[in-house]
Amino acid sequence: MATRKNAKGQKQKSNELDGAEFFAAIDLIEKEKGIPKAYMLEKITQALASAYKRDHECGDNVTVEANEELGTVRVFIKKEVVETVDNPGTEMSLEEARRSLPRAQLGDVLRIEIKPRNFGRIAAQTARQVIIQGMREAEQGMVYNEFSSKEHEILTGLITRIDPRSGAASLRIGSGGESTEAYLSASEQIRGESYIEGMRLKVYVVEVRRSTKGPQVIVSRTHPGLVKRLFELEVPEIYDGTVEIKSIAREAGSRTKLAVWSADPDVDAIGACVGPRGQRVNHIVEELGGEKIEVVKYSDDPATYVADALSPATVISVTPLEEGKSCRVIVADDKLSLAIGKEGQNARLAAKLTGYKIDIKPESAPVEEPAPVEEQADSEADFLSEEEVLGTEPEGAQEVEAGEEDGE
Repeated sequence: MATRKNAKGQKQKSNELDGAEFFAAIDLIEKEKGIPKAYMLEKITQALASAYKRDHECGDNVTVEANEELGTVRVFIKKEVVETVDNPGTEMSLEEARRSLPRAQLGDVLRIEIKPRNFGRIAAQTARQVIIQGMREAEQGMVYNEFSSKEHEILTGLITRIDPRSGAASLRIGSGGESTEAYLSASEQIRGESYIEGMRLKVYVVEVRRSTKGPQVIVSRTHPGLVKRLFELEVPEIYDGTVEIKSIAREAGSRTKLAVWSADPDVDAIGACVGPRGQRVNHIVEELGGEKIEVVKYSDDPATYVADALSPATVISVTPLEEGKSCRVIVADDKLSLAIGKEGQNARLAAKLTGYKIDIKPESAPVEEPAPVEEQADSEADFLSEEEVLGTEPEGAQEVEAGEEDGE
């Protein structure tokens, strides 16, 4: 608000809008909150127009002109000069018009400046609410844009709250004005991990959603992408593209299988991921709370790929089957339980990793190849047609039954 001096030379408040203070405030908002000046000018001018319309039926005849160079903010309303005024918000009498413009005639449209002191109290509150809402929307939009660009990345968050009923955790991620709350549900937490308020935690950003309360960031500790990003942070060869992660199969908190490959024949993809004395992979295992990680070599040959995926078990043979992406694997009798794993975990992870259905059989009891489907259908049809023709069972069967009865 502008100030003026009274008779005693003291400053007192005025209802005039001080343009210099107005633009200084916008500059401060842009500096502290990062909200663009053009956006705030648009919202504030809209708010001033809405404030006047709040108490006056003037339609869209109100305009606001903000001139930063001159340091002025002026509000104008257009009124038509008429004989009889029906709507004071859009019309004015010839007598009233000539007080402002002596040459005014009927039918002229005059642009009259409105001073902010003419705004009502409720109208001023409306303007304030529009400005505050505009600032809130701008901040939320900036936060959404910031974190939506970080989807599928790893961020470090500070646990601010743990729901005692569901076990879900709220984390503060980001810094300064661009920080926001992230939600880690109980289903996205690694089994066996315990969290406390104030603890720092690496999380994987699954999705950023818009909501009425602002951007909602969904994070996870169980997503396979977390393992991939951790390897990218720990292994320079993966970060620069020398080694490529082809596939990941994970059962969070228990075990993960990772398939890697390198186009450079001089680079050992598995050795790069494991690191000297296992240091690189051990750092990731520690971050995941002791989760076991196995790194296997990817191959374009399905048989080789499936055999490697079933490690640590040694595979004797892999036979692709015609039924979609499936294969039969033969292992030594004493390696069967190792190939299948505890509760089928090793075979299950190998299937997820390769995308193949895997049927594991011991060497001592290989499964015979099934007869072709067409031959099975023909023999079945022949058998049914014979019964249908005879209407009874074969004579040999009848004679055997009769003999048995005689013996009795």
